[in-house]
Amino acid sequence: MTTLIFGHKSPDTDSTGSPLIWEWFLNDAGVDAKAVLLGTPNTEAAFVIDRWGFAQPDIIADVDAGQACVIVDTNNPAELPASINDADIRGIIDHHLLVGGIKTKGPIDITIRPLACTATIMHQLMGDKAATMPEGIKGLMLSCILSDTLHFRSPTTTPTDRALAEQLATDLNVDIAAYADEMFAAKSDVSAFSDAELLRMDSKEYEVDGTKFRVSVLETTSPKAVLDRKDALMAAMPAVAEEDGVDQVLLFVVDILNEEATMLLPNDLTRDVARASFDAKPEGDTVVLPGVMSRKKQIIPNLKK
Repeated sequence: MTTLIFGHKSPDTDSTGSPLIWEWFLNDAGVDAKAVLLGTPNTEAAFVIDRWGFAQPDIIADVDAGQACVIVDTNNPAELPASINDADIRGIIDHHLLVGGIKTKGPIDITIRPLACTATIMHQLMGDKAATMPEGIKGLMLSCILSDTLHFRSPTTTPTDRALAEQLATDLNVDIAAYADEMFAAKSDVSAFSDAELLRMDSKEYEVDGTKFRVSVLETTSPKAVLDRKDALMAAMPAVAEEDGVDQVLLFVVDILNEEATMLLPNDLTRDVARASFDAKPEGDTVVLPGVMSRKKQIIPNLKK
C-alpha cells in the first residue's frame, strides 16, 4: 500500500512542501509514498512548488480505514481528515504543541521538536541522506523555513532554522532576501479570494474554556489590501463560524515588514479576547498588536476570554 503523507487543512508552504520533501526521502529509501494535500495551497505555497519544479499534489477529502499515512506539520485531529483515527498512522513529524486525540494502531515514530519549521526537523531526521537532496527538495526546504520564520522575523526562529536556511541558499546560489520578497509578494496577493476563503486560508481551530475559535492569520507585506476589506471580512465571520462548527473567527493580519498584527474586533467577545489575551485597549473595530508575528508562539498560547 502507498503511504500517504499530508499536513494540515488550509495548507501553507510548510504543509505543502514538507509532504513533498518526505515523499522524496521515503521513496529514496524504498518506501512507496505519495504527498497529498487536505485543501488548496495558499498563493505562497503554490508559487513555491511551481518555482522548484513540482506539480501540485492531489487533494484528498478523507482517508480510508487502514490507509497507511504519515502526518506532518500538525498533530491536531481538528486539522486532519475526519477518519484519521481509522487510518494506519505510521509517523508524525511536527513542531507544534501536543494536542492529543489521535489514535494509532500501534506504537509509531513521533518527532515533535521546538523548531520553527517541520522541514528543519526533516533535515535532522535524514541524517547523512540530507547531503544527497536534489535541488528541488533543497528549494522546498529553504522555502518552508523562510515562510515559517517570516524571513527570520518570527520569534519562533531558532539558530538551527537560520543556519540551515543560509546553507541551503548557498547551495542553491539563492539570495535569501530577494527570494523571501518574491514569496511574500505571492502570499500578499489575495485579490482572487472571497472573504470566506480568506478567513479559512491560514487558520487553525482552538478551544478556550469551552469556546471554539477559528484562529486565522494572514501574513502580508501589503496589510492595507486586506484591511480595506475589513467590513466585508467581519460580516462573513458569523457564517464561516456556523459552517465550521466554531463559536467565533479570530482574524489577525500580520504586517511582515512592520512586525505587528492587526486584530479585527467585530463584537464584544473579540474585544474581550483582545483585552484578556494581549492586554490591548480596543476602542474601535481593530487593534494593533506590536511585535505579534506568530500564531504558534504568541497568539494561541495567550488566548483567553
